[in-house]
Amino acid sequence: MLAAAAIRDHVDFIDIIEAHDLPEGPEPRLGVPQAVHIHLLHTGGAEAIARLLPGTVDQLLAAGAHRIPMTTNMVIYSPEGWYRRWNKATHYLIAASRDLTDYIIREQICNDPRVTVHTRTKAIGLVGSRSRVTGLHISTSGQQETWEADLVIDASGRSTRTPKWLSELGIRGLVEDTIDSGLAYASRIYRAPVPTHNWPMISVQGDPRLPQPASAGGILPIEGDRWHVSLMGAPGRQPPRSADAFEPFARSLRHPIVADLLKKAEPLTNVSVTHSTANRRYYYERLKAWPEGLVALGDSVAAFNPMYGHGMSVVAQGALALRDLLSNGLTPGLTRRAQRAIARPINVAWALAVGQDIHLPNTTGKSPTIADRLLRRYVSRLSHTATGSFHAATALTDVLTLQAPPSSLVRPSVLLAAVNGPLRQQLDSPQFTPAERALLSGLDEQL
Repeated sequence: MLAAAAIRDHVDFIDIIEAHDLPEGPEPRLGVPQAVHIHLLHTGGAEAIARLLPGTVDQLLAAGAHRIPMTTNMVIYSPEGWYRRWNKATHYLIAASRDLTDYIIREQICNDPRVTVHTRTKAIGLVGSRSRVTGLHISTSGQQETWEADLVIDASGRSTRTPKWLSELGIRGLVEDTIDSGLAYASRIYRAPVPTHNWPMISVQGDPRLPQPASAGGILPIEGDRWHVSLMGAPGRQPPRSADAFEPFARSLRHPIVADLLKKAEPLTNVSVTHSTANRRYYYERLKAWPEGLVALGDSVAAFNPMYGHGMSVVAQGALALRDLLSNGLTPGLTRRAQRAIARPINVAWALAVGQDIHLPNTTGKSPTIADRLLRRYVSRLSHTATGSFHAATALTDVLTLQAPPSSLVRPSVLLAAVNGPLRQQLDSPQFTPAERALLSGLDEQL
């Protein structure tokens, strides 16, 4: 849908090929199994969507989504300690269910008269040559057809078949990376026991330095006074599918805050588990040959471990890059330039995800080099500094929200902050506001 938003002002009409039916409201749709897990939009992604579809963030908030200021409303237990909640918010994230985010964006695109969505339809091959793609082979209702197109965009996600289709056109040499930490996710939605307006995001991060397999968990407030809860664990300590074991696993994290908050929350769904958390990337931008008329976007190019919450934001930034390039029309070389532009936000998120996952002991696909280990030690030092330094916390958040490249962390001022260390004493417990403490105290009295 964001791909359609990117191109709709530059073409006469758009056909969206969709294998499944689309729901009429903010409901689950087939083909998106990851929707049962926590989803969020970082600042970089939310701002990209706002440029592609003005008013979308306001519509999300009106429908119950939350705008959570960072680092003001973040209760995070990092491997280096509790992060402070600074009074000045420098970034934000949009918290909502994936179903609501999909719906708000989908409605704007599907109501555009230039757009036609063909459900229960599949793309089964590219039409054209190694120099130009001119359309698609389509399967609908058991019948195969050939459709012409000036521009074909693959936004089919992890199930992409573009690498195979390119090979069939004679384009070979595609490099692929798959880095799999083996992390598994278990998620559940709860009725929150407190009003969720202005409620903070809760996160207990894993510490790969500990001898036992890493585990983590978090609570994200979403629409309808609900909490979306996700628990994560590496091989040897993966979260359970059993509802009875969900909260005990949360209590086994490095801090029991998630389990403590769930004691009075009402479970609304069963536990959903996924093991599809590998980072996988195709380096289309490196190919010597790339056909005119073809663009790959989003998870079709790179899919990330969802633990870092960057997937939707990277898609939005890639779609925005495509739109900006189309300002001069479908000019020669456009799709190659687009593929390189789409790779830039991917590079940032890829460095963040892989830079963390390679240090887990069960990760396959890549092992940390000496440089990786040195970089990790520096980032750990910076994270330690961020527990008591607003400047360091802001520098890290710039990168984590996809608003600055990782190289910004070695600016002289940031290096100096890391050398000096935290300016304030580290917290020994989670930091809640007086109003939040009053609510939590009330829950304790009920218990």
